[in-house]
Amino acid sequence: MPSLSVVRAANLASVPRYRPTALFLGGTSGVGQAVAEALARVTNGNSHIVLCGRNKSAADKIIEGLPQTSNSKYEFEQCDATLMSNVRSTTSSLAGRLTKLNYLVLSPGFLTLKGRDETSEGMDKKLALNYYARWRFVYDLMPLLEKAKAQGEEARVLTVLAAGTNGKLDESNLDLKKGYGLKAAADNATAMNDYMVEDFAAQHPNMAFIHAYPGIVRTPLLTDFHWS
Repeated sequence: MPSLSVVRAANLASVPRYRPTALFLGGTSGVGQAVAEALARVTNGNSHIVLCGRNKSAADKIIEGLPQTSNSKYEFEQCDATLMSNVRSTTSSLAGRLTKLNYLVLSPGFLTLKGRDETSEGMDKKLALNYYARWRFVYDLMPLLEKAKAQGEEARVLTVLAAGTNGKLDESNLDLKKGYGLKAAADNATAMNDYMVEDFAAQHPNMAFIHAYPGIVRTPLLTDFHWS
């Protein structure tokens, strides 16, 4: 495994010469926030970053700390991604005003020991955030990723969850309407993220689709931990 210094040097060497546009679903905390801050830092502020989530005050605080230049553009897009109606409204808004999308980073989620918790749309909140909202963002914003690629720029999708850790997927019970459990929910969401990136990569071989598992990460996730 390369050292951290080697990785950082490689990152600096691969900084794009154009101003990239990046969208971070779940970008107001944790891994999403860290990746957004890293992109702003390595590009010296020459980037258009959209933080998408529920917490505007958190987004405003993050944006205040990003490097500011004449080429910097940072904004917040509010979206409660547990509801697919909200997701579709948000992606429609983004598709209508963004001219391209180079990087789509997906890391929404929350930690809880609570059982199945359905939204008004009849979907479990954990599955909604860990899979369904992610798929919808990729699918709906694909034209923007294609526009970036057509300009000779990078187009990449990163979903951060738990690649390689899932157990058996029950293909007859993907929404877990029956037999719900925390492990089953984690297994289904993780496996479906694997299938998602595999399928999108097959359809768009000129783009990069990554499902990453960074392991145990020190983030504010435990701050709002739901024990029941």
